[in-house]
Amino acid sequence: MTVTIGRRDFLAALGGAAAWPLAALAQQAAMPVVGFLDVRSPEAMGGRLRGFRQGLGETGYVEGNNATIVYRWAENKIDRVPELTADLVRRQVAVMLVTGNTAAVFAAKAATAAIPILFITGEDPVRLGLVTSLARPGGNLTGINFFNTELVAKQLALLHELVPRASRVAVFVNPANVTATESTERDAPPAARAIGLQIQFFRASTSREIDAGFATLAREPPDALFVGNDGFFNSRRVQFVQQAAHHRLPAIYSGREYSEVGGLMSYGTDIVDAYRQAGVYAGRILKGVKPADLPVVQSTKFDLIINAQTARILGFVVPQTLLVAADEVIE
Repeated sequence: MTVTIGRRDFLAALGGAAAWPLAALAQQAAMPVVGFLDVRSPEAMGGRLRGFRQGLGETGYVEGNNATIVYRWAENKIDRVPELTADLVRRQVAVMLVTGNTAAVFAAKAATAAIPILFITGEDPVRLGLVTSLARPGGNLTGINFFNTELVAKQLALLHELVPRASRVAVFVNPANVTATESTERDAPPAARAIGLQIQFFRASTSREIDAGFATLAREPPDALFVGNDGFFNSRRVQFVQQAAHHRLPAIYSGREYSEVGGLMSYGTDIVDAYRQAGVYAGRILKGVKPADLPVVQSTKFDLIINAQTARILGFVVPQTLLVAADEVIE
């Protein structure tokens, strides 16, 4: 049997079919857009990105499903941050997460007073002037304070317990990360003197400068190594761990990601969870909550991680007191 269809019905059916992709495009365009700006490269951020997406998911947002994330990476070039921030502002993202260096957060703050900005910082955001108070941030900024730059005395004490006979410690800081460097250079010397240690600072803001620092300390080897908290350093964690192993230096780092790639010992905040918390805040802002009404989250969980395999390779005996105190011993 042949079925005929009138011209008007045919055009209506055709119009309805054509409307489907347009409707899909409109739905996609209506997705809220989250800006994600970091001073590093994506290769160094796998676990942190998973944490951020997990936090978004906890508030009902899934990337590519009902939310879009626009990524901008400075590739360890701080001078690119203003340009990348301006691009996210032009795109009118609904919320912007800025991480990796406090200077990047200040660049975002200077670029817009309208778009909500989330930060993850190891420094006191009130002292830095990012927020009015932790409980009531005010303005368009809030975020996560993970305290790593305030743990210098504790990290040095752990290093002293690891190497009780040590007298001189090499400390790496990144001068491009001004606030973190100032904190470490201010807090480390008195904390070291209190436990009988001498500090020798090495400044590095490029991979080549890291190697040059190790070449310098090789001529007069220290007893131990302390790698300061810094986003760029974290992205070069394999380089630091390999250099420490090459020079057979017992070392302490600021987070578990170092220990996971062979670092002997790390102590710091669970940074992946900090990114998860930032994802939760991003989702709440997408739902209409204002940054001024979201208190700055202060991380309270600190992990001591010891890599026992690295200790064996170095021929180093980790004191039993540290093994017992460790939150995780990597075998």
